[in-house]
Amino acid sequence: MNITGENMDTRMSIKEIALKLQEITNPNDDFFIQCQHDERKGVINLVKKWERSFEKEQQLKQHFITMSQYERELRKQGFALIAGIDEVGRGPLAGPVVASAVMLPETFYLPGLNDSKKIPEIKRELFYETIMQEAIAVGIGIVDNEEIDAINIYQATKKAMITAISELREQPNHLLIDAMELEVDIPQYSIIKGDAKSISISAASIIAKVTRDRMMKEYAKQYPEYGFEHNMGYGTSVHLEALSRYGLTPWHRKSFSPIKEMIHRG
Repeated sequence: MNITGENMDTRMSIKEIALKLQEITNPNDDFFIQCQHDERKGVINLVKKWERSFEKEQQLKQHFITMSQYERELRKQGFALIAGIDEVGRGPLAGPVVASAVMLPETFYLPGLNDSKKIPEIKRELFYETIMQEAIAVGIGIVDNEEIDAINIYQATKKAMITAISELREQPNHLLIDAMELEVDIPQYSIIKGDAKSISISAASIIAKVTRDRMMKEYAKQYPEYGFEHNMGYGTSVHLEALSRYGLTPWHRKSFSPIKEMIHRG
């Protein structure tokens, strides 16, 4: 059996069927059912491709629904303005720690949302733009390397998160925080690995990571030897070799090993 055109005497080409299938979103669609009975190898392959794509979309949709469980439960309790909080940059040898607070509308839908480290850079940039456009509010907090050295990375992370919350143009009435508790007068949940369990925290992790990565790429233009545009300040072999050969940049954390040992050695 081969699919025919509207006049029933003109067989649809493989290319025409491929274009038509791009418009189909339901496996029970009459046209898709016809395609399943088409015996041509090209159409059989198109059907298999569509089914794989549909299955992947359903998996992403289900994952998004699962990651929305905290937000759904809080909304049932009457909390309408929920902010997800996350940070990026606790471990690097150079650069700031950056935190973000993001409040998403109830209608927000972005399949594929996940821990920012698990999303390829190109898609992460696209997600960043979508979140910035559709979020109720976004706040960003940045604590530089000198302050990290002065107050330690744990306190710097807290300060960045609290700053991010204060930068929101609307006050949240509940917080979802990735593995941290904050001294703020707002109800909060601390969620271990929250960037993979909550859409709000995941969105915050993407905003924080893209913001920090862009900063590190700017630093790389001034100090290209350290490979900041690739390692984002983490202690890779290229970075450590550059430290040994060229010394510190203004962005290095002097309280972090092995930098503090280098300083002590003189």
